[in-house]
Amino acid sequence: MSNSLLLSNIHIVTETRIIQNGFVGLRDGKIDYISTSPPTENYEKVYISRENFYLLPGMIDIHIHGGYGADMMDATPEAMNVLADNLPSEGTTSFLATTITQNHHEIEHALKNVAHWKEQNERKAGSQAQCLGIHLEGPFISKQKAGAQPAQWIIPPDLPLFEKWLDASKQLIQIVTFAPEEDPDFAFLSLLQEKELIPSIGHTNAHSDMIELAANNGARHITHLYNAMSSFQHREPHVVGAALTNEDLHTELITDGIHSHPLSIKLAYLAKGSDRLIMITDSMRAKGLGIGTYEFGGQTVTVSGEKALLPDGTLAGSILMMKDGVKRMRHITKCEWTDIAKMTSTNAAKQLGLDHLLGSIETGKFADLVIWDESGELILTICRGQIVWEKREDNH
Repeated sequence: MSNSLLLSNIHIVTETRIIQNGFVGLRDGKIDYISTSPPTENYEKVYISRENFYLLPGMIDIHIHGGYGADMMDATPEAMNVLADNLPSEGTTSFLATTITQNHHEIEHALKNVAHWKEQNERKAGSQAQCLGIHLEGPFISKQKAGAQPAQWIIPPDLPLFEKWLDASKQLIQIVTFAPEEDPDFAFLSLLQEKELIPSIGHTNAHSDMIELAANNGARHITHLYNAMSSFQHREPHVVGAALTNEDLHTELITDGIHSHPLSIKLAYLAKGSDRLIMITDSMRAKGLGIGTYEFGGQTVTVSGEKALLPDGTLAGSILMMKDGVKRMRHITKCEWTDIAKMTSTNAAKQLGLDHLLGSIETGKFADLVIWDESGELILTICRGQIVWEKREDNH
């Protein structure tokens, strides 16, 4: 396997600008050279860019349950491998394995599995997407806004139980979705802050005042904006209004055009800007498999067209691929590549406190990169300096 790679004559999308026809050198899994001039040092392999190819940081999906026939709640190493092996085909180089509300034992089993798998798989860096940790979605949420979360397992925040889960995950839990109205004294929110985790408001029926209060007390993230939360009304803006206007709240957005109308996506972009939006898939097992019947959180989900639905018609996660979310976001908002880099990578890395390693193209950072053509087609995915996926005529 080649240990060094030079990407030449490519448009490099940094945090602030686009370097035209630049050169990026990758060595031992990290970026070691960025310039408009070719390096004097040799690289074992050279990738010569076609005209108008753009190099962006690899995408970080911080809210993904599964895909390609696997779900992190399967709690098997095989399921995690299926996810990590397939995600580079959609441009995702890092992810947070995301739970769903279930009984205590199943959640604990899934957390232990991720911790064990991650320990075993560190040596595979460069051949698959990296799991950066866990997003605990539920069970500390509102039954009134359960969405596709099984309501029978929803409970109020249980601090001793959560601490047990944190230990079971070997401290891999990074984001915790909770309903602030179920934590009236903010004891749970305080615990999340004490543990330096990201408290995320989601699956909540709260009023806007409660959201502002939670944000003032340390909540700093919104789980899949618009979905499973109290809707905007002009006399009571609820969660949506607070999320769109509070500058301290970074906001997840599923850009499949199904979970949110294109105008709602545009509204979020205009209100939050590319600095505070984080594009996610919230995808489930059926992603990449096509029409059929699947399982999600012990429930039957039917996929037809681009929708995954529970029997009562509730949306059950998505079957969105990040690369398609990018295409739709660019089409709806007419945003720049610099904006896409922030919304798919930089902002997530900053929220996770990993921006010294990931999320932008800088020397010394991990060589997790994606190449796009000017029309928004994904061309190539690089994980830790290795080309792991490349578009061919038979790839769709």
